[in-house]
Amino acid sequence: MKVIKKAANDVQLEPAHDGAGSRKLFVKNDEIKNIQGITHGWLRSGGIFEWHKHDDCNEFMYVLKGSGVVRDEDGEYVFNVGDFFIFPLGVFHEQRNTGDDVFEAVFIRTK
Repeated sequence: MKVIKKAANDVQLEPAHDGAGSRKLFVKNDEIKNIQGITHGWLRSGGIFEWHKHDDCNEFMYVLKGSGVVRDEDGEYVFNVGDFFIFPLGVFHEQRNTGDDVFEAVFIRTK
């Protein structure tokens, strides 16, 4: 089999951002060329993925569920289901869940 299948039930849930949220890591660093990781992440209502940056990758976020605010050095941007964000290498950012429901997103990190 040349295709790699990773069933959601086979990937373990782990803490993310020092326990602020959780994630399932579907693709690990160096498993696929130029992909540092692909995760399905969750953040509880009122939770924050605090101010941080990635010095070794670009990060992409596709919102699956919930709503909130992304912040960077230039401002704040409301997000909802279906929104897509690109966080270039070295850019400080934070995500806040301002909704009543759990926020879910797929995060893809590229080298």
